[in-house]
Amino acid sequence: MKTVRPPRSLAYTIARLGCLADFHGRAATGAGYASPRHGLALAGFGVYAGCWALLVRTRGNRNVVPVALPEVLLTATATFRLTRLLSKANVTRPLRAPFTDVEEAGAPAEFNEVPKPGHQTVGEPLTCPFCLGVWVATGLTAALMVWPRTASAVVRALSAVAVSDALNLGYTALVKAVEEDDPSG
Repeated sequence: MKTVRPPRSLAYTIARLGCLADFHGRAATGAGYASPRHGLALAGFGVYAGCWALLVRTRGNRNVVPVALPEVLLTATATFRLTRLLSKANVTRPLRAPFTDVEEAGAPAEFNEVPKPGHQTVGEPLTCPFCLGVWVATGLTAALMVWPRTASAVVRALSAVAVSDALNLGYTALVKAVEEDDPSG
């Protein structure tokens, strides 16, 4: 039986990035920044990706066609929307509450949060859409291979919501700009 192993260069790149920047993209300072929690987070992702790889190998659709650019763009848009929903949205605050504290209000219907003391391993990635994006993209991509119809519907719905959000924010900004330029208002 063949085993599924990630490319060594990918593992090396992830390990280097974990040592050079924290979960919020700030440059690491000082010696010994890569703490055991970073290794724990990487190990957790390895287990997560490995489980998906095993599921794809055992239950995946063998007739999957090569991925086209539109599918990649839809998956990227869905990843963006789902990571913002999970890491910032007011509605998902109860999922993050055991690991994070609200620091301040964020973008519309969002919070900016920080990890609670002692909960950085889970709290940091939960508050960072960039960090969470790797996990979400992995899950969506694997789900598309295992359950193509259902996962495609989820990806399309999340993408539609992301485009809708952008249009709503653009419309609001446009109305605000017009109202500011209106001398009668």
